[in-house]
Amino acid sequence: MTTDDRALLADLFDAAIRAADPARALAPHLPSVPHGRTVVIGAGKGAAQLARAFEDAWPAPCEGVVVTRYGYGARTRQIRVLEAAHPVPDAAGAEGCRALFDAVADLTEDDLVVALITGGGSALLPAPPEGFTLEDEQALNAALLSSGAPISAMNAIRKHFSGSKGGRLAAAAHPARVVSLIVSDVPGDDPAQVASGPTVPDRTNAEAARAAIRTYGIELPERLTDHIATCRAPDPDDPVFARNEVRVIASAAKSLEAAARLAAQRGLKAHILSDAIEGEAREVARVHAAIARECAARGRPFAPPALILSGGETTVTLKGQGRGGRNTEFLLALAQDIDGTRGITALAADTDGIDGSEDNAGAFADGTTVGRLRAAGHDPAALLQNNDAYTAFEATGDLFSPGPTGTNVNDFRAILVRPAS
Repeated sequence: MTTDDRALLADLFDAAIRAADPARALAPHLPSVPHGRTVVIGAGKGAAQLARAFEDAWPAPCEGVVVTRYGYGARTRQIRVLEAAHPVPDAAGAEGCRALFDAVADLTEDDLVVALITGGGSALLPAPPEGFTLEDEQALNAALLSSGAPISAMNAIRKHFSGSKGGRLAAAAHPARVVSLIVSDVPGDDPAQVASGPTVPDRTNAEAARAAIRTYGIELPERLTDHIATCRAPDPDDPVFARNEVRVIASAAKSLEAAARLAAQRGLKAHILSDAIEGEAREVARVHAAIARECAARGRPFAPPALILSGGETTVTLKGQGRGGRNTEFLLALAQDIDGTRGITALAADTDGIDGSEDNAGAFADGTTVGRLRAAGHDPAALLQNNDAYTAFEATGDLFSPGPTGTNVNDFRAILVRPAS
């Protein structure tokens, strides 16, 4: 891959991030100032940056607390920022969740609660049901993360084993009005799915949760499955939610469109496949690779030079013991399918700046990646089988590590196809 092509793909990623920047996205969606107090609550990987942007834009006093991932904090003046573990919850998250409930206690009809919600909030707001422990919720979360289930299925289960998710935090704020400002990281931008919807109830029921457990073969202790089978999540038609509003202020669609506009300014025709792609990362990669090869070989469905963009949230069913995340796994599979093909360069990265639990957002790959891996003494197929994509791209020097971005609109994939000559 050329340095220029890598730089171009990195610039496209930056454009996608700017489109989801809290300072830009938040201001047009602010509610009116209430007669009473303004209480800000929030959770997610971009919650601290949203809190800072809210303070800068809000024309009145405010108070409150948000919870974000360790290392993702931001300096604020009136809103407390707490940090906790992600993707597996810890005691700091449980304390942060209690702080959010304390912040919305004893409010009146004249008060306003502004909920700043981004992806990652599910793990950051652990609240095990009565009779269960944080260790139970940690076990549930670990089982979900390794299952390969899509986010909608995981959230159906989480909402039936939680004291905070599925609208429960908004219900606790009644009779105050709750306005949820959401940065979506889920396919389809359903606000009830972002962070498992702590302030947005939906119609997911216990049967859907049980069906997800069966479909994806998720092994849980019997006492957990028994609770999930009998739990009732809040009803969206409950009068406690009647005055509330929900606004999606940033999403994968907006970010991909921003990247496409920058590509056009650079003389490249961009083609957005979808902003809501789900499925096993390695299988999604093979479809993308087939499209890219077809473009390179036959000029269809897109004649090169062409840029193929997509977003959404793929999954990885863990079978090995390696290091990596869904974006690096996508790229390692793609690299094997474009091995030896000239003119194809790809970047896949998580828009929050961290792919899985490592320190990179993603990586770059092209038709030389597999050959360079073998030259370094690695077997690409064995690395993929072991879910060890981080090791692969560390060995080739192709990791992409921009650091925490302050936002989260899920996966960003860009494949540049140039004429083979």
